[in-house]
Amino acid sequence: MTAQAFQLMMPERPTPEQLSAFLDSNKDKVKGRIVLVGKHTIVPVEINPPAKRRPDDQVRAQYDPGNPNAGQFGRGGRGGRGDQNPPPMSNNEIARRVDEFLVANGAKLRVNDAAREHGQIIAFSNRTYDLAKAVPTIVLRNEDYGRISRILADGTPVELEFDIVNKVYPEGRTAYNTVSEIPGSDKRDEVVMLGGHLDSWHSATGATDNAIGCATMMEAARILKAIGITPRRTIRVVLWSGEEEGILGSQAYVKQHFGSFENQKPEYAKLVAYLNIDSGTGRARGAGVFGPPSAAAIVRQALKPFEDLGVFGASATTSRVVGGTDSTAFNNAGLPGIGFQQDPIEYNTHTHHTNLDNYERVIEDDVKASAIAIAATLYQLAMRDEMLPRLPAGEMPAPPKPATGQ
Repeated sequence: MTAQAFQLMMPERPTPEQLSAFLDSNKDKVKGRIVLVGKHTIVPVEINPPAKRRPDDQVRAQYDPGNPNAGQFGRGGRGGRGDQNPPPMSNNEIARRVDEFLVANGAKLRVNDAAREHGQIIAFSNRTYDLAKAVPTIVLRNEDYGRISRILADGTPVELEFDIVNKVYPEGRTAYNTVSEIPGSDKRDEVVMLGGHLDSWHSATGATDNAIGCATMMEAARILKAIGITPRRTIRVVLWSGEEEGILGSQAYVKQHFGSFENQKPEYAKLVAYLNIDSGTGRARGAGVFGPPSAAAIVRQALKPFEDLGVFGASATTSRVVGGTDSTAFNNAGLPGIGFQQDPIEYNTHTHHTNLDNYERVIEDDVKASAIAIAATLYQLAMRDEMLPRLPAGEMPAPPKPATGQ
């Protein structure tokens, strides 16, 4: 595809009426064009430098059972008070309206600004998964988008050429979870599970999200195998598929094998816990445990010998909301999901879902430390006489209501 470029300079915080008027005024300008949507974003360099590591005292306080704010550190936390003056239209609603406009008026391709420094690109899927509702869309490096924007602003025509090959499978495709086991002995019908998700986004190889999480869990199981233990309970390692599309692989597995607290299958009573890691290359610093405080206390005790590695305990949670990572699929069913929380390093600032998420961003010593601490926790849960305590029926929160609409 070769075509002239046109930059659609979007208004800020438009009302629906303002957006309609703006798009109507540009109808004749996008036909047959490759359309850059939005102004070029000037990204200040290192206004928010990578978080790297959290101080030990801060992490220790987060897992102190006496701290009323314990458990506030983990994947998915965003903080902040939000926009105190929300715009008339959400970004998703504006993007949908622009997509409809480009399709209806014959644009050939949409170009978005990555809007991140140093050549970082985050590229996700088509918002609709429906090729009839959006023109082909690409994300350009901030630096490249800016150069084209400046040339167009000078009045010089820009011709762009793209060669994009996609495959569409309207009948769907099957994705697979990968499962392996170390058989148990006297309690072999009871299971301790651990894992991470094997799928990743296409911008890079997914080294920190979440190949290294999978490798960490495989190494934890390998350590126990290598030292010759015979676990009382079966140890099951699962590498999930479809996490990035909505925690699909783990939710399907939980539904098939365990059911839920409200609709239990026979295996429901046999799962001791599921251990999960999914926040980059930073070492594990603690864990969130779905269940009563007594369950978190057992995990905390298992982790205590590893304070010299910077691991400082566990805190209880009772949230059954699915989101962020695969342990929440177990939490949603009322099962003991254990999510290990890690030093951020460059995860949220540089590698999470970007084109920089490659092998070079992995810190080997941190990964080894995580595997050691997780192997020890796994051993304790596989060998102890009793299963991990669960919330009694009277304290089990109701599952969240399914979301409606888009």
